[in-house]
Amino acid sequence: MRVAVIGGGPGGLGAAALLKRLGPDRRVTLWERNAPDDTFGFGVVLSDETLGGIETADPAVHAALRAEFVRWDAIDIVHRGRTLTSGGHGFAALGRHRLLEILHARCRELGVDLRFRTEAPPAAELARSHDLVIAADGVHSATRDSHRDHFRPTLTTHRCRYIWLSAEFALDAFRFEIAETEHGLMQLHAYPYARPTGGGPGASTVIVEMREEVWRRAGLDRCDEATSVERCGAYFAGLLKGRPLRADRSAWTAFRTVTNARWSHGNTVLLGDAAHTAHFSIGSGTKLAVEDAVALAAHLQGATPVTEALTAYEAERRPVVESTQRAARASLEWFEDLAVHVGRPPRRFAFDLLTRSRRVTHDNLRLRDADFVASVEAEAGIPPGTPPMFTPFRLGGLTLRNRVVVSPMDMYSAVDGTPGDFHLVHLGARALGGAGLVMTEMVCVSARGRITPGCTGLYAPEHESAWHRVTGFVHTQAPGAAIGVQLGHSGRKGSTRRQWEGIDQPLPHGNWPVVAPSALPYRPGVNQVPHALSATEMAVIRGQFVRSAEAAARADFDLLELHCAHGYLLSSFLSPLTNRRADAYGGPLAARLRYPLEVFDAVRAVWPAGRPMTVRISATDWADGGTTGEDAVEIARAFAGHGADAVDVSTGQVVPGERPAYGRSYQTPFAERIRHEAGVPVIAVGAISSWDDVNSLILAGRADLCALARPHLYDPQWTLHAAAEQGYEGASAPWPAPYRAGSRRPPTGRGT
Repeated sequence: MRVAVIGGGPGGLGAAALLKRLGPDRRVTLWERNAPDDTFGFGVVLSDETLGGIETADPAVHAALRAEFVRWDAIDIVHRGRTLTSGGHGFAALGRHRLLEILHARCRELGVDLRFRTEAPPAAELARSHDLVIAADGVHSATRDSHRDHFRPTLTTHRCRYIWLSAEFALDAFRFEIAETEHGLMQLHAYPYARPTGGGPGASTVIVEMREEVWRRAGLDRCDEATSVERCGAYFAGLLKGRPLRADRSAWTAFRTVTNARWSHGNTVLLGDAAHTAHFSIGSGTKLAVEDAVALAAHLQGATPVTEALTAYEAERRPVVESTQRAARASLEWFEDLAVHVGRPPRRFAFDLLTRSRRVTHDNLRLRDADFVASVEAEAGIPPGTPPMFTPFRLGGLTLRNRVVVSPMDMYSAVDGTPGDFHLVHLGARALGGAGLVMTEMVCVSARGRITPGCTGLYAPEHESAWHRVTGFVHTQAPGAAIGVQLGHSGRKGSTRRQWEGIDQPLPHGNWPVVAPSALPYRPGVNQVPHALSATEMAVIRGQFVRSAEAAARADFDLLELHCAHGYLLSSFLSPLTNRRADAYGGPLAARLRYPLEVFDAVRAVWPAGRPMTVRISATDWADGGTTGEDAVEIARAFAGHGADAVDVSTGQVVPGERPAYGRSYQTPFAERIRHEAGVPVIAVGAISSWDDVNSLILAGRADLCALARPHLYDPQWTLHAAAEQGYEGASAPWPAPYRAGSRRPPTGRGT
């Protein structure tokens, strides 16, 4: 087997060594255009998981690395002159130059043909003369670009500039430091990579990062390397204490996230940064490349054809890489939006930073450093022994006993708009399950405002009495639980089948006409072309909202939420992708807000003053030209100015061509930004799946309440079980008297 490797970074060298070790008869040639001792960056961090994979794949390399590692377990966070330390994390690092030396030596020992200072022939040419071509040629991969139509890469440039530097002393912890300068916020990421030896001071990697506009205001865009180093030293003089920073062909750059639709093309495969990148703030670039090499070598064992092996390699690695990239994106966006976080009290700021990627959580951090987490909780005023999710929250005139909300979930089980026994059991069970607030599905304000024939309504007397039966059960049988109603109108997304019959598909018969701000169908050629509402018709629908709100008050709901999200009628007024009106209700955001605010004001006027009113919005359309995060802040600020007690922050579902950035708690950053910039309480929703997530979001100050949908479908007693699993028995999660005997987890196995 003839193997060509393009690129002499850790990933390429690791793949070359492993392929040769596992197949001594293989002819492995590696091309690297730079000299052997040329390298960029200083220290490399590897996880215990990565090291375990290396140890299994090549014990000799693992032993050489182990002898070089600097290990530490603390993270220092410097916030406004105060250093806070969290322990128990576990890091291992060494110099990038030393890592390459170890891999060079191993490749030579095994018989890999290393060709330095030599440009590799084009990948297409190598593919004709070799059985396998490994493109490990980095973020600027020529191989990837030459087969762009096949690999289909996406390169996303982010909003910060950063520079890699080194300090000639060894830190004793991973250090994050924030500098609040006259130009704006700057951050430092630093860690040791060489221990003090023989009287030498050791060394640490130092990365300085800031938003592009801060970088320009500081004049760093006009500085050469030496001046940049000098300026960075001045910004973080407290750390350096007169000791200099060192550069190595260091340049300011903006991080680029690389993804590819495919990783292989015939017998050519991408590896490491050529295939994917992950932001340095979670230290995963080299880690991912080395893990790629280990996996690729394993799949090329045996008689499996090369193309099948490459498919299996990608199938194994892609989910791991995509998960890491989601965490890395959350981390880099946290630093991009540092201004949202920096004003928090010091310990909550530190907790927020440590949990920024959503991989480190409240429970995980408590295992690592229980004293640190306890100090954060004390600063937040949380009583000892109380998980953050079980702290009360006051919303207008209503005090919720805990921070858990059963999110609105369409059940499509009503008959002519009337909720029945199903709704009584469904909502009643979840109220008995311990949540602070239980929300109805979207309750429609007219028959033509329904999404499907199975949607509930509040536009007939029988609807009101049926809902009163539900609220009465909650208030008498689940005292302490609040129940809220979400009012809405389907707009252009109406007259469709129930979800399990074909989501957003028109009814096979019995369709009713749909309306919208503009005559734009949800899916052209599939859904109806809606009638564009006149001002007179808008007034009629506003009146329907008012009558439904009056009925909701008589039905004794504790809270009312106006549904302005997910592409339904009021949402479609807000989005520029669905509102193309040329009158006073279309055009700039202030005009697009006009009708939803008119409806809100009319509802607020009849809704009892002591009961809170919230608004659900889609904070982004996840589509070019649609609502943005900046727009969402203005929308939230407008509703808060009209009396909204909180904003329920969802995203998307406005246009069918959306491209959401799914991931754990992926919508929370939008809620957090609104909370910070608009100064209004927020309800976070979206892929919040565990009580650990809820505790993390509440303690970090990212949200005031957390709404969960699918977990409550899986387990109606989700909140009570969360309390039991955390050993909490306080007043914020009371078990109903008939259920108290089951308030402890049943024993399992053969124990007594």
